[in-house]
Amino acid sequence: MKPDRNVDRVMLDDEAALLYWTCRFDVSPDELEEAVDIVGDSVDAVAAYLNVGKGRERE
Repeated sequence: MKPDRNVDRVMLDDEAALLYWTCRFDVSPDELEEAVDIVGDSVDAVAAYLNVGKGRERE
């Protein structure tokens, strides 16, 4: 399921989008919000910050 909005930006303003991004990045809503606060809402920037796809160890 993808949100109906621009998928180049991580949008946290509705429940469906939040669910999509937390599942896509395998993070909690708090982790996702922290990433967006730090690096902005660019999908690439958030993915890099979260180190998605790089074998990042989960705590």
